[in-house]
Formats: sequence, structure tokens, C-alpha cells
Amino acid sequence: MFNKLKMISIPVLSVVLGFIAGAIIMLVSGYDPAAGYSAMVTGIVGDSFNLGESVRQIIPYILAGLAVAFAFRTGLFNIGVEGQLIVGWLASVWVGITFDLPAIIHLPLAVLAGGLAGALWAFIPGILKAKFRVHEVIVSIMLNYTALHVTNYIINNVLTDKMDKTGVIKDTASLRSPFFESITDGSRMHWGIFVAIICVFIMYFILEKTTTGFELKAVGFNQHASEYSGMSVNKNIVLSMVISGSFAGLAGAMEGLGTFGYAAIKTGFTGIGFDGIAVALLGGNTAIGVVFAAILFGGLKAGALNMPYEAGIPSEIVDIVIALIIFFVASSYFIRYIIGRITKKGVK
Repeated sequence: MFNKLKMISIPVLSVVLGFIAGAIIMLVSGYDPAAGYSAMVTGIVGDSFNLGESVRQIIPYILAGLAVAFAFRTGLFNIGVEGQLIVGWLASVWVGITFDLPAIIHLPLAVLAGGLAGALWAFIPGILKAKFRVHEVIVSIMLNYTALHVTNYIINNVLTDKMDKTGVIKDTASLRSPFFESITDGSRMHWGIFVAIICVFIMYFILEKTTTGFELKAVGFNQHASEYSGMSVNKNIVLSMVISGSFAGLAGAMEGLGTFGYAAIKTGFTGIGFDGIAVALLGGNTAIGVVFAAILFGGLKAGALNMPYEAGIPSEIVDIVIALIIFFVASSYFIRYIIGRITKKGVK
């Protein structure tokens, strides 16, 4: 019990230290931290519209965080979540534009297309790792750039005629809902929140309640011992990357079918996939931890948009706060040392 509390205290303390350091930076820069954080909170939950936009921002962060966390729990570092997200986004939009189907078929098909595209993109570093022991970090990060430029080419030369974005998906493939728009004053909140929650339970169930999950974790912990006990190391490496990529592809589908409704030429990365690394790190690579970390990061990103208008503080301050939180999480050894010293003093 004490060890669990100790594990929880590290990310909590990291968040607190990040906000304190952010306040100090605001003071040094001549801004009012109280006004800045007040504007941020207003931007997150100030009214129904802001709350809806915050939830909308949280959705892809949950799925991107799950993608990174799942791979990490099985001994792999999937840094290609951004690329898998991008191809998932395009695939889901393509299905949403191309087919004329009833909503009960069209929407699930478009969502599944996004997950499948992300899984196939993650299969590449997975099979190279399994067969040739090529490090997944190198391959997956290179595939991020491949995904960016390939999807841009497809949008520009296949799906459209020299345009900067595709057409809008059909209503039968949209995750947007008049119900959510009515209760959130026209925000872009959509049904994807339930997809994200289902995926949280799927990750937990696979890793904690199935034999497959036990094998995936065992291979990640010790490949030689797993192989000696009869487990297929290569199969589990590929399977881990494929499942991780499917979560990432679903994150892209949420953006394509929910937030935007189209796929556009990207001059750079969305950043969601890379932020997913931070979400997984802060969440301790656990399913429930990812949810809380995604709420924090998604809320910060949404609330940052209100800071320049209400408090005159640049929204980039939030990026500094997020970076500091990640720094403190990465410095967990130092935080554990401080907690240990405090605990020992308390015992005395």
C-alpha cells in the first residue's frame, strides 16, 4: 500500500512542481500567475462550450497515451505514434468520403479503418524488430516523416486535385452529434469519448486479464527466458506493435471523423503522437493513469487558448509548464529521494 502511494505521489508532485515553476516563470516575465492560471481554468471549464472543447482535446490524448503505454509495458518504445495517427486519420476520412452506407455500418467501418491503418503502419517496425532486430525507435521515428509526406501526397494527388484538403466526410461516418453540440453550446465534442473509454478497458483487460497479455509483458521483461519457456518472441513483438499502432490509428480517426471531418495537407506534425509519450510517462504506463494524464494535458492545451485573451499571457507558457512536468517526472529518482528523506524524518 505504501509503495502504491509512493508511486502515485511522484506524478502528483511533478505536476505541482511544474505549476510552481510555471508561476515563477510568469512572475519573472512580468505576468500575474494568479490571473494566468485563472484564465486557464476558465478556458477549461468556464462554460459548457469550453468544457466540451476540453473533452474533445482529451480524446486523442487518451488514445495516443494508450498506444505509447501499451508498447512500453511490453518492452517496446513506439515513438512512431504520430505517424500511425496520421495514416489512421487519412484512412478513416477516405472511408468516410468514399462509401455510401447506412450510419450503423459506415461509422464503425470508418473507425475500424483508422485503427487498421495505424496497426499496419506499426507492423513495419514490429516485423523489422522481430525478424532483423532493427531497433523500433529508429524505424518508427523515420516512419513518422514517411507518413507525413505520403499522406500529403495522397491528399494532394489522389483524393483531390491539387487542393489543400479532402472533402468533408458524409454525415453517416461522422462522430459529431447534435446532442453534444446542444449541451455544450456548439462545441466539437463527439462520440469518440466512448471509443477512448472502451480502449482504456481493452488495454487493461489484455494486459492484466489474458494469457496473451502475460506473454506480451513476459517477452518485454526478458526475451530469453520467455523463449526458453516456449513463448514466441517474434510473434509477441509484432503483436505488441500492431495493438499499439491500432490505438494510435484510432486517435487519428477521432480527429478525422470527429473534430475536423476531413483530412488536410499538414505542414508539420500534429504533436498529439509526441504528446502521447508524455501522457504515458506521467500516467505511469497504466490504463487509468493515462486517462488522468490525458485529462491534465488535454485540459492544459484547451485552457491555454484562453490565456492570451483573458490575461494577456502567451499560450506558450503552458508548453513550458508541460515541459517542466515532464522534466520532473523524468527526474523521479530525485523526487523519490526527497520523499524518502521526508518519510525518514517523519518516522524519527
